[in-house]
Amino acid sequence: MVFSSVLFLFYFLPVFLIVYQLLPHKYRNYWALLASLIFYAWGAPMFVFVVTSVIIVDFYIVNKIYKSDNKKLRSRLLAVSVFIKVGLLAYFKYANFFVENFDTLISSMGFESIKWTKVALPIGISFFTFQALTYSVDVYRNVHKPLKSVADYLLYILLFPQLIAGPIVRYNEIADQLEDRRKFDTYDNKVLGFYRFVIGLSKKVLIANILGAEADKVFALPESELYTNMAWIGVFAYTFQIYFDFSGYSDMAIGLGRMMGFTFPENFNNPYISQNITEFWRRWHITLGRFMRDYLYIPLGGNRVTIKRMYFNLAFVFVVSGFWHGADWNFIIWGAYHGFFLIMDRLFLLKFYNKIGKYPSVLITFFLTLIGWVIFRATSLNQIGYYIKSMFNFNFTDYYVDSRFWTVLALAILFSLTTLFKRGLDIENFIFFKKTYSNAQVILYGLLTLVLFFISTVYIVSSGFNPFIYFRF
Repeated sequence: MVFSSVLFLFYFLPVFLIVYQLLPHKYRNYWALLASLIFYAWGAPMFVFVVTSVIIVDFYIVNKIYKSDNKKLRSRLLAVSVFIKVGLLAYFKYANFFVENFDTLISSMGFESIKWTKVALPIGISFFTFQALTYSVDVYRNVHKPLKSVADYLLYILLFPQLIAGPIVRYNEIADQLEDRRKFDTYDNKVLGFYRFVIGLSKKVLIANILGAEADKVFALPESELYTNMAWIGVFAYTFQIYFDFSGYSDMAIGLGRMMGFTFPENFNNPYISQNITEFWRRWHITLGRFMRDYLYIPLGGNRVTIKRMYFNLAFVFVVSGFWHGADWNFIIWGAYHGFFLIMDRLFLLKFYNKIGKYPSVLITFFLTLIGWVIFRATSLNQIGYYIKSMFNFNFTDYYVDSRFWTVLALAILFSLTTLFKRGLDIENFIFFKKTYSNAQVILYGLLTLVLFFISTVYIVSSGFNPFIYFRF
C-alpha cells in the first residue's frame, strides 16, 4: 500500500484518522500500531511476523543493556542487538547480490553454478534497520532511556507514515512523543499536517510521476536507439523525478505524523541549489546523512584522525551509503562517486568554487549530480557507460515529447531553484515553516489544499502510472 493510491487515500487513511481522533489518548498508540501492522502486512504479509519477532527480542536485549552496570556485558549485548538487525538486512537485502556475484566468479573459473532461491526484498527494511539501530545505540550511549512498553517500541519502528520511505527518525528525537504527545496534538497541527501531506502528494503525483514516465521510457532504450538529446531529456526527467518523489514522500510522512501529534525531522532542503557536493549532502536525504555521520563516520574517527585516514573514512562511509540504497554495483559506484567529490572538495574544489562564485558553482555541482543520477538509475554497468557516452557524442535525432512534460519539467526546475534567491526563500518559509496564519491565509491555504488534493486524486484515478521507486532500494 502506497500513499498515492486510492486504497490509502479513500479507505485506509480516513478510517485511521477518524478512529484515532475519537479514541482517548491512552489508546491511540495501540490503534496506530494496529493500523501500522495492517499497512505493512498489506504489502509483506509474511515478513511482518519476522519484523515483529525481531523487534520484541531486541526490546528485551536493549532493556538489559540499560539495566546492566557491567560495561563488558553492555558491549556484548549491544553487539548482539546490532548483529541481529544488520544480519536481517544483510540476508534479505544483500544475499542475492553476494550469491549472484560469487556464482559469476566460480562459473568463470569453470565450477558449477550454485542453486539458490532468490530472497524477496521486504519494503522498508533499510529504514527499519537504521531506526532500530539508533534505539540500541542511543540507549547504550545513555542518550535516552529505553521505552517502557514493547508496544511503543513496535510503534516506533513500524509507524506507517515513515516506514517505507523515511525520513529516518532517530530514537532520541521521538522517544518522548511516543509516550506522550498531547502538547503537539493540536487543531493547528492537524490542519497544517494535512496541508503538508497534500503538498507532498502533489509533488509525487503531479510532478514526479509525469517526469518518471519519460525517464523510464528513455532509460529502457537500447544503446543503438539512444541519442544525445534523448539521453539529456531522460537524465533531466529522472533528476527531478527522484527529488520530487522522495521529497514528496517525506512531506507526506511529516504531514501524517503532524496530524497524529508527531514531529518528524525535515529530510530535504533544496539540494539542487548546492554549491558543492559537500553541501549537496547536507541538503539531500538529511536524516541519512546525519545517521551516517553520527553512527558511522564519527565512530570511525571522523575528522579527529590523520588526513589520509579521514579521506578513507569519507570514502568508506559513502560506499556504505551507496550500498544501503540498493544491492547492486551501480549503487556502490554511485556512493564512491560522491565520496570522491567530497574528498576533492576538501583538497581543492571548495577553494575553486569560492573563486568562481555562487552561480557557476551551483551549475557545476548540478552537472556532477546529473552524472551521478545516471549511475544511480542505470540497471547495469554497461548502461552507465553507453548512457554517459550518448550524452556527449553529439549524435542528435528527432524526438517528440509532449507539451505537458515540458511544462512540468519547467515547473520542477523553477520550484527546485527558486530558493537561490532571497524572495524565493521567503516564499518557501511562508509556505512550509510559518508558525501562525491569519484567518484569510487559513482560508486561502485551505482552498489551495482542497484544489491540489482534488487534482492529485483525479490524476491517480485516471492514470495507470504510479510507480513506487523505493522497491529497488
